[in-house]
Amino acid sequence: MNPTEVRPGIHWVGVNDRTTDLFEGQWPLPHGVSYNAYLVVGRKVALIDSVKAPFAEELLDKIARVVDPNRLDYLVVNHMEPDHSGALPVLRRVAPGAEVLATASALPMLARFYGLTRGVRAVADGETLDLGGKVLSFHPIPFVHWPETMATYEGTERVLFSCDAFGGFGALDGALFDDEADLAYYDPEVVRYFANIVGMHTRPVLRAIEKLQGLSIEVIAPSHGLVWRREPGRVVDLYGRLARMEGEPAVTVVYGSMYDHTRQMADAVACGVTAAGVPVRVVDAARVHPSTVLAEAWRRKGLIVGSPTYDTGIFPAVGQALRLIARKRLGNRVVGLFGSFGWRGGAVGKLAGLVDELGWELLGKVEFRGAPTADDLAQGRELGQAVAERVKG
Repeated sequence: MNPTEVRPGIHWVGVNDRTTDLFEGQWPLPHGVSYNAYLVVGRKVALIDSVKAPFAEELLDKIARVVDPNRLDYLVVNHMEPDHSGALPVLRRVAPGAEVLATASALPMLARFYGLTRGVRAVADGETLDLGGKVLSFHPIPFVHWPETMATYEGTERVLFSCDAFGGFGALDGALFDDEADLAYYDPEVVRYFANIVGMHTRPVLRAIEKLQGLSIEVIAPSHGLVWRREPGRVVDLYGRLARMEGEPAVTVVYGSMYDHTRQMADAVACGVTAAGVPVRVVDAARVHPSTVLAEAWRRKGLIVGSPTYDTGIFPAVGQALRLIARKRLGNRVVGLFGSFGWRGGAVGKLAGLVDELGWELLGKVEFRGAPTADDLAQGRELGQAVAERVKG
């Protein structure tokens, strides 16, 4: 994509990454990801964030189509993670006089990551910087999702450069703005990004939303994903609901199965949910990456988990998914459990222990030996219906 004017004097100069398979070395990127950087041009010029190191030359090329990179006066570092800051050494060589601005907690990271100690300054909360025709202000939002993170605001055009807040996975398919894009395509990638990357820090997200509400914002320009100019409040509302772990009035069924018995019960459970008039998504934990399982569980209020007993415990793929969900501290879920066993049970009991630890509301359990009977499947449908009715309520 070419450099794009976000508002007068403010330009997107980011890049699309369609070659990295795993974000942070673990989260799949089937649709790629964007690294958004922004030029703010007044009498002086500031670059808000940069890109991952392998894309530094592409970043420089885009900057050069707007201004001479030597003209950069300020390099604003909202976040030190290398997908945001990796091009800093190259930028500093091209513009050696540019001052690097970041929060105080970012300064030790700048020294350790890139050896940058000169021409580096910490900005205070609410501090302003007059670029001549454009005015920046700086607003720390710690732990969204690292402790040094901040957002930067340009007051004349009312643009918030929100860093990881309000971002999403997915490369920009020719559209930069929300009013140009297929939101049905991007919304699930926003949910998955939140659950995978920011989900462990829901309280800081809510504090950031409350803090940033004091600004008059017309455009939200995050570091990943779409720029929100038509409905910036839409993505803020979505992040708020995800951070409050409200969940849609729907149900996710997560299961694993060795010999098809637990899968048969998963189908029966899903039929019970549908009979109650509630949407349902069925996910085989052994065949879907935990990144997606986490996002699907985060998206919906109801969660029904099924596992065969394996080595007297939880089926490994289901256990891995639940450990990730627990690590991300997902709460406020209405839950049902089911499972099969051969000679000895154990999975359902251990699942119940996890549910108790997480403080979820457990509505019922169905456990059966071998292949499910007609009565077992009827109990599964009843379990699905009970969770669905509770979700509706």
